[in-house]
Amino acid sequence: MPKLPVVTAQKLIKVLKKKGFVLDRIHGSHHIFVRTRDRVTVSVPVHRSKDLGRGITRSILDDAHITLEELLKFL
Repeated sequence: MPKLPVVTAQKLIKVLKKKGFVLDRIHGSHHIFVRTRDRVTVSVPVHRSKDLGRGITRSILDDAHITLEELLKFL
């Protein structure tokens, strides 16, 4: 099984959009995305040029019901 890559918030947002999420609102530095068909909400911390840690990336993927294989396919 491949290792979880380190990604930026912008790359993760592109994957979320491909999976049907839309930007609902922005609260400070957190962008909140919603997928209306199953009412799933995820929050992505956006800090310009910083990478997301593997732990927060894994948490966002789990909340969004996105597998590692899907993430790698959409990157």
